[in-house]
Amino acid sequence: MEMKCPKCGAARTQEASECISCGIIFEKYLKASLRKESDTSMDVEEENEPVNYFDIARELLFYVKQEPDHTFLIIRAVFFLFMIFLGIRFIFSSLTDEYLMNTFWHLVNLPFHEAGHIFFRLFGRFVTSLGGTLGQLLMPLICMGTFIIKTRDTFAASFCLWWLGQNFIDISPYINDSRSLSMPLLGGNTGMDSPYGFHDWEFILKESGLIRYDHAIALLSLNTGKFLIILSLIWAGYLLLKQYRSTAT
Repeated sequence: MEMKCPKCGAARTQEASECISCGIIFEKYLKASLRKESDTSMDVEEENEPVNYFDIARELLFYVKQEPDHTFLIIRAVFFLFMIFLGIRFIFSSLTDEYLMNTFWHLVNLPFHEAGHIFFRLFGRFVTSLGGTLGQLLMPLICMGTFIIKTRDTFAASFCLWWLGQNFIDISPYINDSRSLSMPLLGGNTGMDSPYGFHDWEFILKESGLIRYDHAIALLSLNTGKFLIILSLIWAGYLLLKQYRSTAT
């Protein structure tokens, strides 16, 4: 039976170990070909394997850096107690609770609220009014994304979620005031004493035809904030437990 070289096609005998034309060693060439086919097959399988987004999300959200001792764990645990202490006060607040508009966090959120008006001014009057709320909601989201993806500090990200929840709570009395317009605004005036459009949420809800739902939207914002704070505490607590276990081992 006539046989040919697998590389150049020259005729060869069955007993020959190398090609007299191109000089390849048949056994080595065959092994290299089989290895190449195997690698190609594995690459195809990897390409066809579906991406498991659940595993990716779990790795991103629950990543904990292994520390050599409990120093950082203790610091985070103390801060976690701070999150719980303030979170409980917000969770048990109502829409009419004056505490919501007189906290340190309201002062923290205010610059981002005003900056949002400036940033979104390019998109028209309606978006400009909404931009204040968007500004104070986007800031903790941006920080949370940075901590999760760039710095891989998931505990700091859990606090950003807490801050996001607090912002939803912070804007709820403002929404609730859309018809009564009795809340003091920046500068000391109330919505009733100010020109139309100065009170963000009066303008937003009237222009969108939703002014009759102001109390319902305010309550939704309040409860969303409470839910996010509770979720952030669960997330932070789990991360601390995971870090404790990794440090103990």
